[in-house]
Amino acid sequence: QVQLVESGGGMVQPGESLTLSCPASGYRLKNYRMCWLRQPPRRERELVSCINIDRTRITYADSVRGRFTTDRADVANFLFLHMNRVTPNGSALYYCTTPTGTRGQGTQVIVSS
Repeated sequence: QVQLVESGGGMVQPGESLTLSCPASGYRLKNYRMCWLRQPPRRERELVSCINIDRTRITYADSVRGRFTTDRADVANFLFLHMNRVTPNGSALYYCTTPTGTRGQGTQVIVSS
């Protein structure tokens, strides 16, 4: 059974940094293209970033490119989203997701001064 458990969210001020984690069980992250999604309040869900199997291609939404970095720890079976210089528009529920759409409960990020 695939289980993803996002964590690392919280309340931060604009310009600060935050790292989200997504450990997986029942599923080897390195064997699949994995993505981060976010669901902001009262706005549409957004695909934030995806990483391919061999990590040669990592894509980012225009809204986060240059500030966010996706990484994967294959031995520990974790996916990470390093968020730098966050903005209030980054307030959302963040999920890691498999190609079939399996995801965890999400972790809430609130960016507010």
